Amino acid sequence: MFNFSYITALVLLLLAFLNLNKKGQRQFAIHGYAQGTDYSIKYFAEDSVVTKGAVDSILITIDSSMSLYKSYSLINQFNASENGTQLDPHFLKVMKKSFEIYRQTGGKFDPTVKPLVQAWGFGVRPVEEYPDSAKVKNILQCVGMDKLRLKAGFLQKKKPCIQVDLNGIAQGYSVDVVADYLKQKSIKAFVVEIGGELRMKGPKPDGTPLKIGIEGPADSAHTEPSIRHIVALNNGAITTSGNYRKFLQRGKGKIAHLIDPKTGYPLDNALISVTIYAKDAITADGYDNAVMAMDIKEALAFVKSKKGMEAYIIYHRIDGTVADTLTSGFKKLMIN
Repeated sequence: MFNFSYITALVLLLLAFLNLNKKGQRQFAIHGYAQGTDYSIKYFAEDSVVTKGAVDSILITIDSSMSLYKSYSLINQFNASENGTQLDPHFLKVMKKSFEIYRQTGGKFDPTVKPLVQAWGFGVRPVEEYPDSAKVKNILQCVGMDKLRLKAGFLQKKKPCIQVDLNGIAQGYSVDVVADYLKQKSIKAFVVEIGGELRMKGPKPDGTPLKIGIEGPADSAHTEPSIRHIVALNNGAITTSGNYRKFLQRGKGKIAHLIDPKTGYPLDNALISVTIYAKDAITADGYDNAVMAMDIKEALAFVKSKKGMEAYIIYHRIDGTVADTLTSGFKKLMIN
């Protein structure tokens, strides 16, 4: 015969123990430098189960696969090859996602823009002059994911001049890999940030959601956006693509670092920045660049058509003033 008083007392004791464990969790922080930028990881646990050395090791492995700044990397081996190369698991996952986003965006996202990125001064090597129309037209013959074939893990070139640059998606993938590592360590609340790309899981041990700041429109067209909004969420990724921080000066004008793979020229449209929310960072990071290449109506319609994706967009009105807009789902994430 069960002693219900004893069982009740045992349950209460267990609940008290679980609450004690939650209260015993502390916030740990790791900061470092990788992939040409700063990274920051914050997580809650009873002990420091994740070390900086472990995170650095993960990011070094990914760099060895897809960093254009590592001469020995697999991506540089592919770019230097005549026909292509066999991909490692990291490179393969990112290329599969890249083909997906390329198709979904009608080619607005295209990693084969590497020769154009280099020509416009945003590549590994500095340039002395910008390309003229004839040069751009010539380079475009070596651009297009339709000139690549992925089969059984082998990435094949249809033209020897095809080269890829995965900087527009690999950082999001890196965030996901680190986030998955934390989850493998049974960490239930964390924020992983690499170069401004974020993946979060919550809530915090006290039950409150994780919060991050989102840049809103500047007071005028001549100043940069600043933190204007707070987003609270317990699961997902948020990434931002924009032209207002990374650019080159050309006389009185600016050359945006995002290159349109269709025209071969830097983007010159109304969008200033696009912040994407998605289930994982590789998705958000890959799509934010493509959405930047759209006009405001197209961008909103496109994001609304994607299940689980939301967007916050800063743009120039016709009169030059700065405004913002967002999807209804993103609005629900904002607490101010």
